[in-house]
Amino acid sequence: MSDYDEMQNQNTASRDNSQQQSGLDLGRALGVGGPEIKEVDKAENFKATVVRLIKYLKPQYPMLIAMILIAAIGAWFAIWVPDIMKKVTNCLVESIEYFIDIDRAPNGNGQLYNYIAPVLWTCAGLYVLNALFQFTSGLIAASMSQRVVRRMRTDVKNKLDKVPLSYFDATPIGDVLSRFTIDIEMISLTLQDSINQIITGVMTVAGVFIMMVRIDWLLSIIALVSLPLLLIVSGVIVRKSQKEFAKQQQRIGALNGHIEEMYTGHNVVKLYNHEEESIMTYEEINKALKRATRKSQFLAGIILPSIKFIDNLCYVGICVGGGLRAGGGMVTIGDIQALLSYTRQFAQPIENISNIANTIQSSIAAAERVFQVFDLEEMTADGEKKISVEECEGRVDIENVAFSYVKDRPLITDLSLHVNAGESIAIVGPTGAGKTTLVNLLMRFYETDSGRILIDGVDIKDYSRADLRSLYGMVLQDTWLFNGTVADNIAYGNPSATREEIIAAAKEAHADQFIVTMEHGYDTILKEGATNISAGQRQLLTIARAILKKPRIIILDEATSSVDTRTEKYIQSAMLAMMEGKTSFVIAHRLSTIKHAAVILVMNHGDVVEQGNHETLMAKKGFYYELYNAQFAGVSDDNKDDDTAASRFQQT
Repeated sequence: MSDYDEMQNQNTASRDNSQQQSGLDLGRALGVGGPEIKEVDKAENFKATVVRLIKYLKPQYPMLIAMILIAAIGAWFAIWVPDIMKKVTNCLVESIEYFIDIDRAPNGNGQLYNYIAPVLWTCAGLYVLNALFQFTSGLIAASMSQRVVRRMRTDVKNKLDKVPLSYFDATPIGDVLSRFTIDIEMISLTLQDSINQIITGVMTVAGVFIMMVRIDWLLSIIALVSLPLLLIVSGVIVRKSQKEFAKQQQRIGALNGHIEEMYTGHNVVKLYNHEEESIMTYEEINKALKRATRKSQFLAGIILPSIKFIDNLCYVGICVGGGLRAGGGMVTIGDIQALLSYTRQFAQPIENISNIANTIQSSIAAAERVFQVFDLEEMTADGEKKISVEECEGRVDIENVAFSYVKDRPLITDLSLHVNAGESIAIVGPTGAGKTTLVNLLMRFYETDSGRILIDGVDIKDYSRADLRSLYGMVLQDTWLFNGTVADNIAYGNPSATREEIIAAAKEAHADQFIVTMEHGYDTILKEGATNISAGQRQLLTIARAILKKPRIIILDEATSSVDTRTEKYIQSAMLAMMEGKTSFVIAHRLSTIKHAAVILVMNHGDVVEQGNHETLMAKKGFYYELYNAQFAGVSDDNKDDDTAASRFQQT
């Protein structure tokens, strides 16, 4: 466990508390891991985020303006059609001879051919133009959204490259990934679809109302009265259905969690004869899901009928009012037909906007999360001094270093240490003593609060981070291997290495013996997490990777606690070979493995409290003496010394 685990646990607990307030934690409720189902995310500062998003879209303003104009013009083409079609209706009504003379006969009026047909062709042309303009605006929106997504992902990636590693220590990896994927995709969805729908909807409602007022202002009041009713009814039902759909998703998550738990641990379930209890729990969750589904589907099902009902009332009102006004000669039959057509167009945009309201809220919340990444504090500037492994001697000096993960809780107060080139230092101490923190400071994963760390007499802040870290080779407890060939994993720190160099490093790490027995040898593909090889084999590969890098300074975090004795011998032997002639820092958890080290640093509360070899420290009967005896309480002296790894740990 690292020195800042307590800090991380506090951060995790804080996040868990906030999550419990905002939604249901299914994993905790069911005793299994799983996703948290929450209501629609809302931005904490909606207006400021919208303004910032608009500013971020500045490079896309030409495309955005073109999309808005094309979508608006396309909507107007569809709006004009009923106003034109009313002329056809009026023409047919006024044509007394319509049913007996509809062609271009010498004595006929030829209304259908000379007047009505061109009008119909005009309407068809307007509908075609409407479709083309909407299609074009959709293409522009798709292109614009993809450009924004690409730029935003690049900006997030560049920003995360500049933030301190403390951000990744305190932030769940899933949260970081979601900003790369889900949040940016949500923004893309809004830019591509929602803006188009909003523009078309607003223009349609405004245009329809203007056209209705042009025809008859009194009848248009009926549509105006229906507008707030449509907004209120759709808004209330959408908000209510949103809650019910959240409950439905919670029940689905609970059901999936229970099924996953039962089938993952089906051997244990069968062993303890819990099949019946499992089935009963499944039935209870399924019944709850059935109830939640009924409510959510009922509410979702009444949205459209409710809007249609209000729309139909408006339709009837215009029919009745239009009939009365037509009888008085104030409007024509064609005017009534146009008004009725506009009434049908009036409700659809409101329904569409209501349906995407939650999407917009979630998108703004997603944008806010992305902008939070942009606002993260960046690492201090890189130094300009160059250094290479060939030039580095490996002398390390730590002068009066102070450091804290939390400002008011100092961890290291005044640490000073001198390590000669090629010397190996064992670092021991209880959890939270500062062992891992010291390593993080050496590699400049964290910056010191005060004091300085020097390599070959130069402050590490004067080096570039890339040059500094090229000096180090690390073998940690937690092995990390990627999905690829064995050879590629070994060459990860030295991509230009030849196959002969890779094999030589593997032999030095005692890894060649098992690699050649694999089906494809060095070209064997390691699965995700390298699950197709053992823990000890994974560790040998990481040692080979560190050897091939040919570092000047070695950092070892003992990683033999989970392997068998024979593999432990190989790992210890490989580590000793890698440490030969190099400056080494060995973080030891089992004190028996460093009994023969020339220098042992004993850390507690961030400071070196004792220093010396094993015999000297034991003779002092101080903190190291207490640690050693506590670790081997109840173990005979003979067994204390019976540690093959310890006997092999020789100072180089």
